[in-house]
Amino acid sequence: MTASTLDVTTPSDGTLVIHLRPLVAAEDAAELRRALIHAIRHVRPPHLVLDLAGVRELDPINLGTLAAACHLGDDHHVTVHVDHTSAGIALLLTAAGVPAHRIR
Repeated sequence: MTASTLDVTTPSDGTLVIHLRPLVAAEDAAELRRALIHAIRHVRPPHLVLDLAGVRELDPINLGTLAAACHLGDDHHVTVHVDHTSAGIALLLTAAGVPAHRIR
């Protein structure tokens, strides 16, 4: 991996937004997992948004990582939402265990 697969921004309302790059492959899973765990367990924003605008596909490892982030967020009182998904990715996320109300 030569470039970061994600960018992190914090709007003025305290929400933490993680923007994933359009191509997220299995070899990028460790960086995504570290960023999500750090955000949820250490930063603990009131809201965490995973912005998938432009993401065309996700491998099973990263799908599971996003699903696990939603459940970990619940455990740590961080509301996690997945924004800007395609219809196909939304179906895959739901199948992976992401609650439908978390996908926007």
